[in-house]
Amino acid sequence: MSQPKVSIIIPAYNESQTIGVLVSKIKDLYPDFEIIVINDGSTDDTLNVAKSAGADVYSHPYNIGNGAAVKSGIRVASGEILVFMDGDSQHAPEDISKLLKYFPDFDMVVAARSNGDQTSWGRAIGNKIFNWLASYVANFQVKDLTSGFRAVKSGIARSFVYLLPNTYSYPTTMTLGVLRSGRSVKYVPIKVQKRKAGNSNIRVFNDGVRFFMIISKICTLYSPFRIFLPVSFFMFILGFLYYLYTFFSVGRFTNMSALLFTTSIIIFMMSLISEQICQMRFERRSGDRPVRALDVSSKDETTQKLSFLRFRQ
Repeated sequence: MSQPKVSIIIPAYNESQTIGVLVSKIKDLYPDFEIIVINDGSTDDTLNVAKSAGADVYSHPYNIGNGAAVKSGIRVASGEILVFMDGDSQHAPEDISKLLKYFPDFDMVVAARSNGDQTSWGRAIGNKIFNWLASYVANFQVKDLTSGFRAVKSGIARSFVYLLPNTYSYPTTMTLGVLRSGRSVKYVPIKVQKRKAGNSNIRVFNDGVRFFMIISKICTLYSPFRIFLPVSFFMFILGFLYYLYTFFSVGRFTNMSALLFTTSIIIFMMSLISEQICQMRFERRSGDRPVRALDVSSKDETTQKLSFLRFRQ
């Protein structure tokens, strides 16, 4: 049985100090793998350094975002399995084999960081909260929701391109999308290396709010009951408690209690409608949508930029 073709996708923005060493190491360890670097409008020498190291480099005309770079990589990759990793040398190329050994049994394999590998205690606490919330949404223990180091079957990755945001929160969307669509996910513990150059572009508060909104969006897209029912139940309990309070204090049923009970019923009915719409959407979808292959034979910078302007969603 022949081994599946693997494509390594590395989004890079101003990573000239680390990208060359990373690409060279991957080529030494896995000479048969396709290595794709998406230069997301870097202002330094990232493009030339990555090319010199032997990667296939595709450039955005300006900085669009980490998620946008990942989507561009998915579109041009030719492998049956896609591996995503950062270009700042925090992810060790030796760990790629740890992820790939679980294919084809699993649809996606994610490298899970330990709490000690987080860059700050604030981010560690935030990730723990998001992991818990995502676990509730997906009904599956999510060990590292925001890990950008993962391997996934190419057909599955392409089926979720339209959902992925252009920002750093693409791992959140991909994880919840894969889990809620009934795919299998495996978490593999790894040790993350310290960032060798520059600072992370993730902002705890801004990106934290964005992650929460994405979790809510994916939840309502794939499992509306998980969002609507707790809210409906909360409104009902609130109305009931307020009714008890007003009954024993003034001896009557107030308009506020009626409003809370009515709101609870409306939200519950909305959950039923949303669930039916969700079910109908899945019934119509007989399988993953075929994705038209792009002509990426020409790798000169001008052609690359025009290609992404033409095909970027």
